[in-house]
Amino acid sequence: MSEVFPKKLRGWRFVLFNLCLGLGHAVVLFNAGAYIAMLPRVVGGLSIPPSFATWTQTDYMLGLALALPVGIWMSRRLGEYRPLVWAFIVFALASTVCAYSSSLYEFLAARIVLGFSGGMTLPLGQSMLMKEYPQRRKNIGIGVWTLFTLTPFTFGPPCGGWIADNLGWRWLFIINVPLALAIAGIVGALLYRRGAKLIRRRFDLVGFLLLLAALASFQTLLNQGNDWDWNNSLYLMGLLGFCLMALSYWVVWELSVRHPFLDIRLFAQRNFAIGTLVLFFGFMFFQGLLSLLVVQLQLTMGYSSFLAGLVFLPMAIFAKPVAGGFHQIVKHVDARLLASLNLLGFAGTYFWLSRFEHFDAYQQLFWPKLLEGICLGSFFAPLTALLLHGLPPDRQWRAVELATSLRIAAGAIGISFQGIVFYFLTPLHQTHFAETHTPFDQRFSESIELLTDSGFSGSTALIQFAGMGREQAAIRAINDAFWLAGCVFIALSLLVWLAHPTRQPAKGTLAQRMRRRALALLVREV
Repeated sequence: MSEVFPKKLRGWRFVLFNLCLGLGHAVVLFNAGAYIAMLPRVVGGLSIPPSFATWTQTDYMLGLALALPVGIWMSRRLGEYRPLVWAFIVFALASTVCAYSSSLYEFLAARIVLGFSGGMTLPLGQSMLMKEYPQRRKNIGIGVWTLFTLTPFTFGPPCGGWIADNLGWRWLFIINVPLALAIAGIVGALLYRRGAKLIRRRFDLVGFLLLLAALASFQTLLNQGNDWDWNNSLYLMGLLGFCLMALSYWVVWELSVRHPFLDIRLFAQRNFAIGTLVLFFGFMFFQGLLSLLVVQLQLTMGYSSFLAGLVFLPMAIFAKPVAGGFHQIVKHVDARLLASLNLLGFAGTYFWLSRFEHFDAYQQLFWPKLLEGICLGSFFAPLTALLLHGLPPDRQWRAVELATSLRIAAGAIGISFQGIVFYFLTPLHQTHFAETHTPFDQRFSESIELLTDSGFSGSTALIQFAGMGREQAAIRAINDAFWLAGCVFIALSLLVWLAHPTRQPAKGTLAQRMRRRALALLVREV
């Protein structure tokens, strides 16, 4: 075994090391945020329905969720830098397959591998970066990691839209290849023969496989339910039964082993259970609505990928400053109060968005998206403080591991869930539109007359009018999805008050403060 504690990197090597790890982190997160704006382009490129394109995003996020605990285990069993180097090599190989895939299932398999290999790098990279900083400067390391965490998430949709419009969606994966290989090579060279203290703990392979089976079957059920007509399909009923069986076996298994894949015994702690549930459902609706809006702006309202992604740029203005401030505020104020106010802010934002009739005006979306960015920046800190309250230090990493994995999985579930909501509500509004716009209705006559005066023939005017009806139905379905989310966030704002009161001590050792900030940062990744 090589030296366990070699001399830390200094000078240009230290700067290069920071840049490589930060860039690697940004690349992984960018492949989650930027891809959302590309979904309609992927539909055309692979000649698949929109629901199948959504499948490629949700399974990528499931790969991220499952890889996070694996990455933490490998860092303790093998050290950090070797697994990280190999993870980026696999990431480059999977990106190559994605870039040149011509069929859905080949592309889907590569996306899953891409998500899993990328997810492993998230905890490995953070741990490696923090070890290179001296104790008194770890706050700077956390600041660097925070910058690379929030930037690709907020700037991902517009940048991904620009790539899709000007270069083609496959270029997202082509760009990945040299970046991932360069990161793997440079990090490997900088830390060559670097040793580490190893913890020999058995990997819970059975728990991993059972959870993989449960999540994969459930996500497939959500992704294909609209296409297979739900309870009228024996295939979907079989998936549901398999999912419930795998999930049941997984719970029993995890409660019976000494070192489980995910420590679900933590749900016996009230604060952890409430904080994690709020984190799960809050992020589920946030991620799902983000994906729904950016896709429907393109499919229904005719936005380009870049313009649809640009709608989310206002979120970047206050997200990072607010996130940094809340790490200090949460030390002095009860986390329940901060979380409740944040959730009410989300509710107000979504009720505001649910009142729009025309999503083609940027000024109608700018202010609520600005408010949503403030809410996003203040979302994670109080919930992290809430779910970690009362846990001993040796269980806090396992708590963050479980909460973060569930949150990332919630994002995948939320994308599929909002697709289901849109699928069921749009026909209802189309029916209502048809019932209220008949040849005996004055608005119908005026609309047809206006279209005819614009140069359309009688039959073409009717076709244009029907298209207007479909667009109006889609807008109203999106409004209903936002309204439903507002109601859910009000319920979550009340749920947090069932937790025990908590307030982090204003003072503490530097190591304790840095540990808590690192844990909070890991919770909000992806």
